[in-house]
Amino acid sequence: MNTWRSPRPLKNFETVYALLRMVTGFFMLFHGWEVFDPALMADYTKWLTDLQFPAPAFMAYLGKSAEFVSGACLMVGFATRFAAIPIILAMLTVAFGMGHGKVWYEDQHPFMFVLLGILFLSGGGGKWSVDAWRGAGVL
Repeated sequence: MNTWRSPRPLKNFETVYALLRMVTGFFMLFHGWEVFDPALMADYTKWLTDLQFPAPAFMAYLGKSAEFVSGACLMVGFATRFAAIPIILAMLTVAFGMGHGKVWYEDQHPFMFVLLGILFLSGGGGKWSVDAWRGAGVL
C-alpha cells in the first residue's frame, strides 16, 4: 500500500510532532525571554497604552511571562495541554487585539502560533514528552 496516499500518519509522525512541539516551544521561550529586558517591557507597555489596553504594564508582563513559561513547558512536553492555553490566548491577543486581525497579509506569525497551540492542545505532549514519561495522559 502506498503510505504517501494513506490516511494514516507516517511511521515517523511522533518524532516530527515532537520536533514541531520543541521548536514551537523554543520560539515562545525566546520571545518570552524579553520579560527580563526592562527597556523592551517599557516599549511594550507604551505600545499597549497607545492601543488603550487596560493595565498595560500588567498585560505586557502577563503576556511575556505566559510566552516564557508556556514555551519552556512546551519544549519538554510538560503539562502540554495546559501550556497550550496561555499560548493560544496570548497569540490571539497579539493577532487580533494588537495586530487588528491582519492575519492574512501582515501579522501571520501570531496566528500561526494560535494554530500550533490548538494542535498541541488537541494532541498533548506526544510520545517524546515529559507527560508521556510520567504517564500523565490528562496533561
